[in-house]
Amino acid sequence: MNLKRFFRGPWIWILAVALMLIIGFRVFDVGGGPQPEEIDTSTVVEYIDQNKVVEAEIIDRDQRIELTTTDGDIYEAYWVEGQGLELADKLQESKADPDSELKGYQVSVATTPIWTTALFSLLPLIIIIVIFWFIFSQMQGGGSRVMNFGKSKAKLITKDTPKNTFADVAGADEAIEELHEIKEFLQNPEKFQSMGAKIPKGVLLMGPPGTGKTLLARAVAGEAGVPFYSISGSDFVEMFVGVGASRVRDLFEQAKANAPAIIFIDEIDAVGRHRGAGMGGGHDEREQTLNQMLVEMDGFDVKGGVILIAATNRPDILDPALLRPGRFDRQVVVDRPDLDGRRDILEVHSKGKPMADDVDFAVIARQTAGMTGADLANVINEGALLSARADNKVITHAVLEEAIERVMAGPERKSRVMSDREKKVIAYHEGGHALVGHALPNADPVHKITILPRGRALGYTMSVPTEDKFLTSRSQMMDQLAMMLGGRAAEELVFHEPTTGAGNDIDKATNLARNMVTEYGMSERLGARKFGTANSEPFLGREMSHAREYSEEIASVIDEEVRRLIESAHDEAYEVLVEYRDVLDELVVQLLEKETLTKDEVLEVFAPVGKRPARGSYTGYGKRQPSDRPPVRSKKELAMLNGSDVRGSENEERTQGSTGDEGEQA
Repeated sequence: MNLKRFFRGPWIWILAVALMLIIGFRVFDVGGGPQPEEIDTSTVVEYIDQNKVVEAEIIDRDQRIELTTTDGDIYEAYWVEGQGLELADKLQESKADPDSELKGYQVSVATTPIWTTALFSLLPLIIIIVIFWFIFSQMQGGGSRVMNFGKSKAKLITKDTPKNTFADVAGADEAIEELHEIKEFLQNPEKFQSMGAKIPKGVLLMGPPGTGKTLLARAVAGEAGVPFYSISGSDFVEMFVGVGASRVRDLFEQAKANAPAIIFIDEIDAVGRHRGAGMGGGHDEREQTLNQMLVEMDGFDVKGGVILIAATNRPDILDPALLRPGRFDRQVVVDRPDLDGRRDILEVHSKGKPMADDVDFAVIARQTAGMTGADLANVINEGALLSARADNKVITHAVLEEAIERVMAGPERKSRVMSDREKKVIAYHEGGHALVGHALPNADPVHKITILPRGRALGYTMSVPTEDKFLTSRSQMMDQLAMMLGGRAAEELVFHEPTTGAGNDIDKATNLARNMVTEYGMSERLGARKFGTANSEPFLGREMSHAREYSEEIASVIDEEVRRLIESAHDEAYEVLVEYRDVLDELVVQLLEKETLTKDEVLEVFAPVGKRPARGSYTGYGKRQPSDRPPVRSKKELAMLNGSDVRGSENEERTQGSTGDEGEQA
């Protein structure tokens, strides 16, 4: 137990009060011994005359006399003024007179000691002084106490703190290079000053959550070898006005006193939001804190040697004065890692873990496109947990693939019991996604199909891109729309009505189509124009009257274009499914039998399926170059030409007959 913490806590005072009460009870004999019977003074005189008194005690302070008789009884008597003195004199004279009839008893006169009187007089004052001393000592204590609200809460990274280095960071080579230069600025400033260069005052790390911004800052702290102060943006904000600005001043004063030094502020958007954009006016605690930070970074009286590193995933809401050169001179983007970066990150997080010989991080990296460093670390950790749960000695490639699915979609829900019809609906839904994606030239290859519930999904189709993509064409987006709507089209084709299982697909397709029209200028009627929405503002309250910058007529056209894109993609998906209905039925048979199909098994079923011709190149404003792809026909036209309704009913009956037993076995 920490004695220093014990003596600072309340327990020492509780023990002290209890000890004082015990001493008081002992000194004044509160509640101790038998309680005497009360009698009047005439009876006392009578007992004295009858020689029944063995012991007598006169207590001046209480104006009473206590007697112990020959029978062993104890009595007490209170007297009025004057009687006590007469009784005392009589007792004393009887005791001193050798001829007195009163013999053999003891007489004592009890008086109150001076120290006891002083103690009872000063005890309340002492208790009050102790209480006030305790309160003020608590106020002067740690940084969260009343009198220290204005002190900085920054943590100083010392030599004893576990350190990260740049070797622990992977997948962010450009950011490491920029921060490595900051380290050289602090360790060897003469190298740059000889060229007339000035040390940057601030570095802003910005990027999506989980990309390693805070890890990079910890690596700088481990590499720089200078005092490193770490604090969160929310630590500046309190309910008391002026506390945030005071903490900013105290933080920079500490850093300047130990310069050269580094200050790291995580989630700086908590205090660095655009000024004047709130609902409560321009003078609030957050804006005062931001103003003080601006002054400290580049004000009238600034001393060098302090570099500010900040991290945020919302650079769009930061105040422009904070982003200008002279404050945050460098803005480093820490983006999602590419293929090589993901492989390096997986290798870094696999150090110290027993990996099997069949683990291929290049394949794992290809399957985790779009994941951040935090997601990849979670994949490795989930693989280790799964291996330990199964009592395996090493982490295999299959376990890592299962970990990827757990991170992306959640754990398998094997306890969920579904009817055979629901399983078949899910199988056709996922089969529709996979078949449409395989037939379209710009869709990602299908890697896995399963009808086992996982997370919130009843089944899913995993498509893995062959390479990282940084640009997406209109043709690719149209094929993505068709693949998203392939599940709903399959339900309509086979069961003649959709289900709620396509809700998430419709949501994604609607958002993609709206972005194509309003954000990317891919509408033939509206052309290369951007139509802002209320969501483009940093937060509620800023320019609310200009939430929409286009007319009702344009809004109607946008809705029509979104609907046209979705219907076109839906009809194309329906056309693919009608053309390869036999392949779809065979895929469903395999899914109901095995529940999960791998990439090789899917390609074997899709062997008869050919790629559809490429779309005509898009030149904008409704002009297209000629295309070899035939025009997309609607569902009604396909039903009339091919008799898909009749054929669908027959195939449905054939599939039910072939998968009923297998569904029961599963």
